[in-house]
Amino acid sequence: MTPFTTLTGIAAPLLRDNVDTDAIIPSREMKSTGRTGLADGLFAPWRYSEGRTPNPDFVLNQPDFARAPILLSGTNFGCGSSREHAVWALAEHGIRCVIAESFAPIFAANCIRNGLLPVVMPQEAVRALTGQMVTVDLAGQSVSANGQSWTFAMDAEPKAMLLEGLDAIDLTLKSLPDIDRWTREDRAARPWVYLENNA
Repeated sequence: MTPFTTLTGIAAPLLRDNVDTDAIIPSREMKSTGRTGLADGLFAPWRYSEGRTPNPDFVLNQPDFARAPILLSGTNFGCGSSREHAVWALAEHGIRCVIAESFAPIFAANCIRNGLLPVVMPQEAVRALTGQMVTVDLAGQSVSANGQSWTFAMDAEPKAMLLEGLDAIDLTLKSLPDIDRWTREDRAARPWVYLENNA
C-alpha cells in the first residue's frame, strides 16, 4: 500500500448521515471479487439517473469535486454490511481520506487496512471544510484549511499502519523476530508440542 503522510486537495461535501455501504457500492455493482473495477459503481444510486446518465446534482459529478481526494460526510458513515468493496471503490475513485462526524467501526477498520484515512471531526469542523482546499497531516494528526486548523484522535497502531503503508499481514511480520524468539523458547519449554506425527 502507498503510505499516507500528508494529503492536500479539495474536500467534496456529501453531508448526509448514515451513508451505508450499499449506497457506497451496491451489490449489483460488485462484478468481481477483486479490488478493481469498482469505481464506476461508486455511489451509483445517487450518482446516476435512469439509464446510467450522470446526475449533475450529485457532488462527485460536479466539475469542482469530480477528482476530490477528500470526502466529507455526517454521522455513522459506512454503516450497513461489512463489505470491503466499499473502501475499494472509494480508493479506486481516488479518495484517500473521509472526514466524518463518526464511522461504523467495521468500515473504519476496513479503511485502515486498505490505506484510506478515516478522520472523525465535529459537525461544525466538517462543515467548515466544505469546498475548501484541505491539508490532512497524519503524523501531526491535524486538518487545516483557510487559515484554520483542527486536531483529530487516532490510535497508535492504525496510525503506524497508514504512515508505513502496512496491511494487517505486514504489521504482523514486523513482529517476526519476537515471534521467532517466542517459538524457540516455547519449543525448549514444551518440546512435546512440536513432536511430528510420523505414524
